[in-house]
Amino acid sequence: MSSEEQPELHSPEEGISRKVQPVEIAPGIVLGGRQLPVIAGPCAVEGEDEVMAAAEAVASLAEALDLPVVFKASYDKANRSSGSSFRSIGMEPALEALAEVKRATGMPILTDVHEPGQCERAAEVADILQIPAFLCRQTDLLHAAAATGRTVNVKKGQFMAPSDMAKAVAKITDGGQDRGSGRRVFVTERGYSFGYNNLVVDMRAIARMQSDGLPVVFDVTHSLQLPGGGRETGGARRYAEPLARAAVAAGADGLFVEIHPDPSHAKSDSTTQLPPDRAHRLLESLVAVRQAIEPWREAGTGTEA
Repeated sequence: MSSEEQPELHSPEEGISRKVQPVEIAPGIVLGGRQLPVIAGPCAVEGEDEVMAAAEAVASLAEALDLPVVFKASYDKANRSSGSSFRSIGMEPALEALAEVKRATGMPILTDVHEPGQCERAAEVADILQIPAFLCRQTDLLHAAAATGRTVNVKKGQFMAPSDMAKAVAKITDGGQDRGSGRRVFVTERGYSFGYNNLVVDMRAIARMQSDGLPVVFDVTHSLQLPGGGRETGGARRYAEPLARAAVAAGADGLFVEIHPDPSHAKSDSTTQLPPDRAHRLLESLVAVRQAIEPWREAGTGTEA
């Protein structure tokens, strides 16, 4: 192994300093500062009426809790466990539905892209383009998303060490040419594969990625997944509250949580999405946790040796 490939090591006494530079991910919404932005919405656009109902629920939560919110929903679930599972109502109808949500509620939009050729069209509607975890190292996709000039959210792969995410982000921000998005990039922690059909969350990853200057969002929903093992991915919704609170206490800069008016009848992620009333209680508790740690959060997790 060459010296360039050696993993970064820290002494037992050495802390990891928080080096995050605040990023305006959408108009008026800053990640990495004092705000606690929330990315919330259903897993997928299941239909015009369904996505609008979800958006109204999310907008109500944002107003009640005075939280900066980005509405999220996928126009295409291209990585379902089974080919027979619901995937999309169609890219164009789904994007049109998201555009209507934006017009009706004023909330900025996040959606994920799976191929370079989708980025330009998605960017006409979305304020933030999301790179799915399975695709987080796909160079052409990262370049295409950045070239739109939109903010880019790179979800950390279930197979990726936190120290490797800086390399994925560098494909957007570096390379000797203007990628368009500049430094408007953040990453999302969503757990690690742990054996078969299971994920675990290493809260150290939040501080480790922040030490590279990356704002970090914690994905509550997908950290609950039990991938594969059947026709659809399962999940353990009962752990939503402890994992989310631990992530905020660990210094996460924002939250990602899927909210569905009727999770048991959702066409995807039915075992991990939260109903609005439960999401309200959870987010209310997370605001309290954030307020409690705020005096210490900016100081980071320790002192550099």
